[in-house]
Amino acid sequence: MTGSGAVRWRLPLLGTGGVALISGLYAGLLLLGFDLPAPRPTLADVHGPVMVIGFVGTLIALERAVALGARWALAAPACSGAGGLVLVVAGPVLPGKLLLAAGGVALLGVYRTLWRRQPGVALLAQATGAFAWYAATLLWLAGLPVPDLVPWLATFLVATIAGERLELAHVVSGGRSAPRWFLAALTALVAGATAVTVWPRTGAHLFGAGLLAIVAWLAVFDVARRTIRGTGLPRYAAAGLLAGYAWLALAGVFWAGGGRTVAGPRYDATLHAVFLGFAMSMIFVHAPVILPAVLRRPLPYRPVLYAPLALLHVSLLVRVTLGDGAGMKPVWRWAGVGNVAAVVAFVGCAVVLGARAGRLSTRTAGTRGSAAARPRQAAVGASR
Repeated sequence: MTGSGAVRWRLPLLGTGGVALISGLYAGLLLLGFDLPAPRPTLADVHGPVMVIGFVGTLIALERAVALGARWALAAPACSGAGGLVLVVAGPVLPGKLLLAAGGVALLGVYRTLWRRQPGVALLAQATGAFAWYAATLLWLAGLPVPDLVPWLATFLVATIAGERLELAHVVSGGRSAPRWFLAALTALVAGATAVTVWPRTGAHLFGAGLLAIVAWLAVFDVARRTIRGTGLPRYAAAGLLAGYAWLALAGVFWAGGGRTVAGPRYDATLHAVFLGFAMSMIFVHAPVILPAVLRRPLPYRPVLYAPLALLHVSLLVRVTLGDGAGMKPVWRWAGVGNVAAVVAFVGCAVVLGARAGRLSTRTAGTRGSAAARPRQAAVGASR
């Protein structure tokens, strides 16, 4: 699965994730109370699954399929992307849920094949994330409401991203103790998500403790606490990572200290601390590495990328403290608009930077080709 033909297969799949992102952001504006045309009355009801699995799940599954290099692995992002589209068009119907579940199964198959090539703790964590994706869809198919799926959806993102940090970020050397502590934290996270399903009130405290265990491991062993003193892309990535870890810690405190929540200001704060403050920040800072590998087009780092990252965290801070915490409804609403604007701004920056870098590389290649042709032409003329 290499070359321009492979990229043509990937673009439509990435497009389904893009549609899920746009639809999820629009649904978020509806949930904020803005009087906007609603294509479907149920669009707001699928906001969470569309964003987490339809968008983020498709991106992760597509990146893993590219890493495997087998065309059949594209079934995972194809199912999650198609499932997200069905949810957007028809609401929480059975076909959409089944497609999302099939995407989780296909992703587990991808990890199984990757495990045969090179087993490791990082891959185990990512496979655990895929299992959490599948578990969330099974519970949804069983009739549980979306708020009860949140711990498993959070586990999908947290386990996957923590595993990728271990794989991609060259974790600070911790000897043999680092993988052992990582496995202990991962076990606590999965045990907590399971406990929430079985004993919702008590389990939520355990799940919060599992999140805090993951954050503690990342705080001790992740290289970001060193690269924050660097420059360029490493410093930008470290800033986003450390801010994301802080939001994940806050969500862990909310769950561990406050217990189960399925509605109200604490629910809003907890949810968006995980899925915006943590997960979206991870997407922002990993995009310059992941997207070029998927699309075979450069996405260079530029300081302008700090603007959407800062807007994301500042607007979320205002939303959680003044909106959810102080009960200032208008501030909460417009801070939510700031969250949406941050994501849109980042996508715009990525598109513009990628397009400019692509044109520049094309010109450079053309210049090199012309320069290489001139000596050949001169040699031909001399031989004549």
